[in-house]
Amino acid sequence: MPMSPRLYRVDTAMNTILQTIAVSMMSVRSLPQRLIPSLVIVIGMGGAAAVLVAMLSLSRGLSHTISSTGSADRAIVLRAGADAEEASILPRDALAKIVGAPGVARMPSGQPIVSTEILTTLNIPGADGRVAGSVTLRGVSADTSTSLRPEIHLVEGRTFRPGFHELVVGGAAQGRFGSLGIGHPVKVLNAQWTVVGTFEGGGTHDAELLGDAETLMGAYRRTSFSAVTVKLTSPIAFRDFRRALMSDPAISVAVGPEWYYYEAHSQIFAKLLTLVATVIGGIMAVGAVFAAMNTMYSAVVARTIEIATLRAIGFGASAVIGSVLIEALLLALLGSFVGGAVVWLLLNGSVMSTVSGAGINNVIVRLHVGGGPVMAGMAWACVVGLLGGLLPGLRAARLPVETALRPA
Repeated sequence: MPMSPRLYRVDTAMNTILQTIAVSMMSVRSLPQRLIPSLVIVIGMGGAAAVLVAMLSLSRGLSHTISSTGSADRAIVLRAGADAEEASILPRDALAKIVGAPGVARMPSGQPIVSTEILTTLNIPGADGRVAGSVTLRGVSADTSTSLRPEIHLVEGRTFRPGFHELVVGGAAQGRFGSLGIGHPVKVLNAQWTVVGTFEGGGTHDAELLGDAETLMGAYRRTSFSAVTVKLTSPIAFRDFRRALMSDPAISVAVGPEWYYYEAHSQIFAKLLTLVATVIGGIMAVGAVFAAMNTMYSAVVARTIEIATLRAIGFGASAVIGSVLIEALLLALLGSFVGGAVVWLLLNGSVMSTVSGAGINNVIVRLHVGGGPVMAGMAWACVVGLLGGLLPGLRAARLPVETALRPA
């Protein structure tokens, strides 16, 4: 009884799969004989995957740090047309309008929970006297800072006093600069300010120094603020708060939810880092493809007689192509795994710093190498491995059996 076309196709497919597995196992067993060429793929893929995983981990960490700063019940007020605190200038006469707007939360004493803020950047010297890096100094309203940002809590020392040259430092900034310990002096213009406490829980603020805004304005001889941050009675109150300020012709301001402000700027950074990772990964991918291709070509040449013999005894071309692709894929995955492991061992938990830009000041990020970036690196390696093994696989399948087996 003749076999039906459907059963014939199933039988042919199963036969091809079994042949591919058999040839692949033979190829893997011969890897020790081709150790050096195989290491070329592993090391190349490992280096490229390590760069990709590190960049993606930094992007995720930075995005999380910045976006976790904002709160739904806080609003930020900037000068109209300014998209960042550093570019904003708010005159003092705008403060009365902001404080009197509907929806502003108040303390039991009736005082509005509003912080007038000013930003500047300080260069922090290292042990050798040279500049070790920069840190953001944020002036805030001392009497409302605790109620405005309850997530920020002191872990050591005390808070700064209004009217005094005193600062509190975020844990991330203190961890990066050894010269920002409690009791250490910090030069602000021509005066020495003293670090009196350490805080945590402020998101991007963990990379900042905080001091009294009025004292800081006096030091810089400024009469205007950079921004005003307001605590609202509820997230729903933002609509009335914004409408009141935006419709007032006496002031020219831009009002936005604090969470949106930080979320928008975190996306700018994340997109920039992802773009950098993509460009670098693309360039390295081209090199890795050619490295894999050359290595697999060498493997095919070394196994010419073996492949021709398999073809002569009935193994199909598909099985040969599949075995070459599987070998390239396994080596690429091994390389990406090694690269991801190296990044995890060397960089997981380490602290990195960004430069100021895109509306966000210097941000210190603690790197967490998670499964997402590692899986992305492995997926990238799979694509590169398959591309690198495709042409050598086709060449192996097209080897003339008679020529390959002909005695030299």
